Amino acid sequence: MRRFGRTDYAVARIAPRPTNPAARLALVLMGLALLSGCSSRETVSEAVKVEAVPVAVAPVVQKSVPVELRAIGNVEAYSAVSVKPQLAGAVDQAFFKQGQDVKKGELLFTLDSRPYQAALQQLEANLARDQAQLENARAQAERYTRLFQEGIVSKEQYDSFRTNAEALAAAVLADKAAIEQAKIDLDYCSIRSPMEGRTGSLLVYPGNIVKANEAILVVINQVTPIYVSFSVPEQNLAEIKQRMAAGSLPVGAIVPDDQLHPMQGTLTFVDNTVDNTTGTIRLKATFANTERHLWPGQFVDVVLRLTSRPNAIVVPSQAVQTGQSGQYVFVIKPDMTAESRPVVVGSTVGGETVIEKGLQLAEQVVTDGQLRLAPGTKVELKKQ
Repeated sequence: MRRFGRTDYAVARIAPRPTNPAARLALVLMGLALLSGCSSRETVSEAVKVEAVPVAVAPVVQKSVPVELRAIGNVEAYSAVSVKPQLAGAVDQAFFKQGQDVKKGELLFTLDSRPYQAALQQLEANLARDQAQLENARAQAERYTRLFQEGIVSKEQYDSFRTNAEALAAAVLADKAAIEQAKIDLDYCSIRSPMEGRTGSLLVYPGNIVKANEAILVVINQVTPIYVSFSVPEQNLAEIKQRMAAGSLPVGAIVPDDQLHPMQGTLTFVDNTVDNTTGTIRLKATFANTERHLWPGQFVDVVLRLTSRPNAIVVPSQAVQTGQSGQYVFVIKPDMTAESRPVVVGSTVGGETVIEKGLQLAEQVVTDGQLRLAPGTKVELKKQ
């Protein structure tokens, strides 16, 4: 027909224009018919092309789904100590580097110990003097005891020497106590780590003068194990307490830049009060943190697993759409047309959404291509 149209068009250019009006009218009508036929065939061809919308689908499955609570958590040191001097004096030397791991009892700082050594020596001299006086007082008290018993001296003289001996004995005990305190003070000139952990910034440098129990020399954080603190709504408190009574609850911590390797811990702390301003309860989970992926002050995604829900109807989360009437999915019918089906959704876990109502097992739902769909649209399956 196209060949005829091109031939006729060529003839029309070469042949002289008909002078008869009827012939001219017939020629015009024939041209319109040829154009109309071509246009209608192109429209049908385009309709065939766009009739079937390519979509990706996934089956509706039934599986066991974990029941979880998700929150944003903050990593906290298992224990933290601010190291302060217990004596006043000059910082003599620091024996560690900033950010270094230290063990319990490891030497961190020394203070100038010369004044305390001198005080200890003076107390030891006082003790020696008082001990000598005590020996003499005891000898005199024994002698006057015999003289009093023989009636040679009065009772007042006997009581005076006996009381003097007893007073010197008490002075010796006081000297010994003072010496013990001086030894403790001298030992405080060597500042040691109270626990195993990691040191922070050095806050006081050698040469600085510090006061007792005021200046913070360094902060030590214990990072193995470590805490992750997070809050959940108070309406979940009853179930959490019930599950904890039955056994330990696993907690996962996901670092934002390492989604594929969550760390596993255990819920170990439930706060003793609900925050009235937010309506939440504070929880803590303990993590071994042997590889030190978690660091104090870091924010992580926390997943608290309460239990598992068996035989739940599950679809990929991208299949669920939201419209003016609520949430829905496109279901593929046996005649390869799309049906818009309203659904009631439950929890979402790992890219899958639990469907409480609206779908049957083994039905197929559209996971990609929903924007081009409408109820009754013909579809074709994409090659996976």
